[in-house]
Amino acid sequence: MVIDDLTEIADKERAARKRYTIRCCMAAGCMSSNSKGVKEALEDAVNQAGLQQMVEVRGVGCMKLCCQGPLVQIDSATAGATFALESNEVGPLYQKVTPEDANSLVSTLKGGQTPVQRGDPRHPFFSAQLSIVLANSGFIDPERIESYITAEGYQALHDVLRELTPKDLIERIIKSGLRGRGGAGYPTGLKWATVGKAASQQKYVICNADEGDPGAFMDRSVLESDPHSVLEGMAIAAYAVGANQGFIYVRAEYPLAIARLHAAIKQAKKYGLLGSGIFESPFNFNIDLRIGAGAFVCGEETALMASVEGKRGTPRPRPPFPAESGLYNSPTLINNVETFANVAPIVRKGAEWFAGIGTEKSKGTKVFALAGKITNTGLIEVPMGTALRKIVEEMGGGAPDGGKIKAVQTGGPSGGCIPAEELDTPVDYDSLTKLGSIMGSGGMIVMDETTKMVDVARFFMEFCMDESCGKCVPCRAGTAQMHQLLNKILAGNATTRDLQKLEELCYMVKNTSLCGLGQTAPNPVLSTLRFFRKEYTDLLMPDAFGPRPNAVNGTGHAAAGRNLAPTEGVPSSGK
Repeated sequence: MVIDDLTEIADKERAARKRYTIRCCMAAGCMSSNSKGVKEALEDAVNQAGLQQMVEVRGVGCMKLCCQGPLVQIDSATAGATFALESNEVGPLYQKVTPEDANSLVSTLKGGQTPVQRGDPRHPFFSAQLSIVLANSGFIDPERIESYITAEGYQALHDVLRELTPKDLIERIIKSGLRGRGGAGYPTGLKWATVGKAASQQKYVICNADEGDPGAFMDRSVLESDPHSVLEGMAIAAYAVGANQGFIYVRAEYPLAIARLHAAIKQAKKYGLLGSGIFESPFNFNIDLRIGAGAFVCGEETALMASVEGKRGTPRPRPPFPAESGLYNSPTLINNVETFANVAPIVRKGAEWFAGIGTEKSKGTKVFALAGKITNTGLIEVPMGTALRKIVEEMGGGAPDGGKIKAVQTGGPSGGCIPAEELDTPVDYDSLTKLGSIMGSGGMIVMDETTKMVDVARFFMEFCMDESCGKCVPCRAGTAQMHQLLNKILAGNATTRDLQKLEELCYMVKNTSLCGLGQTAPNPVLSTLRFFRKEYTDLLMPDAFGPRPNAVNGTGHAAAGRNLAPTEGVPSSGK
């Protein structure tokens, strides 16, 4: 394939554009509410009304406001436009649509009325977002490569192969300031440079799609809505580092994402966008899927590689790092779904454009799965540095039924709970770390005033205890002992000494565990102790109060222990 072929495909898609497009969300959230039945009913209604030549019913990816699904939006387009975004004529958004609503929705195209609930596409939930990773989500058909090509798909890969050397490409990624979106925030360009410099005939590129945080669905939504953006990003990365084989490691709990990835890889191979001689260049690259069984620890990169090799998914000590000796002892580049999805836009629009978004040290945007005790739950993408308050209160609509926000938990089991008084904190890597939390892969769970924070700490500790691979004693035994102490506190049988033991265990597990799972497992406990300590002390036995030789001091550390900052040494889980 050459660039003229891409142009021809896009021109054909535009020529086939009909006057109206009815977009129906076909991501997993809406499909669980029967959006497939809604789409079929809309197609039947269009046929019955004799509007086949004027109306296209298009299945699209996530339309973001998941709590109101199934979602349907009707757009009118100017001549030659392919997407509503091109014509600035985004039409009305309909919420909680049922198959029985199809006829009345189609009747609106002829001036009719419909009783279906209408949403506001200009609500802050939508208008405050800046979409880079999610730019195509909800607009293109994720099951048709032609739809992606018409949205400038694979243009960046073509330009890279024809115009940039691997060194030039890596330099562009470095200048963009892109950091890994999997949790650690390691500079993406520097990681690529390390793999690129490694002397080896065989190198690999791996996409970590093992999204295991409770309440997180960012990567799943991207794979379901825009799988080719990840394939293109991986191919560009492979060219930069000199790899010819890629793997996407995705958990078996994502059957729709897996099915669309299979289809996308097959389509890309058919068009010559994967395989040998891509764009008539010497560059060869293939991608295969590897399906994980759902172990949280396999989000850690060394455990993931062991699983890809068919071994038990347990971490190994580092160094050597994967960039030097990874999959099958070869240099390996591992990034997550969102990181790869940022690559093609950076190539197309330039490093300066991307670096101009966000903050000084946290560039670009971040995708979050907004969930919990909040009015608007769903998928959002905002510039780095956006205040938590804007996300939770303006975009999320605050707590339902007039409740009050108590805390926001970021970073999944590896993150921390941020109290309401800190909601003006900007969402970036450094600011969240200062509060004892992390960015993580993008889970954001909101808690209202009815939430009991010690229960929250126990929930996440139980999760980490169950998901520990058991390889190292601090994580295997330490998480179990912390869980026991949390149970004792909640049962009202604990003393101040037990609370001190809990905190001492947190720092022991944090500082001595082998991998990121154990190293960050104490974060929910430490952050709730830091901001909600009274909820712990209120549960202690009445005779437990009073000074102790090594009582916990006011900073949240045992006086006899190491005087670490609450967030010192918090690494990524690799997810």
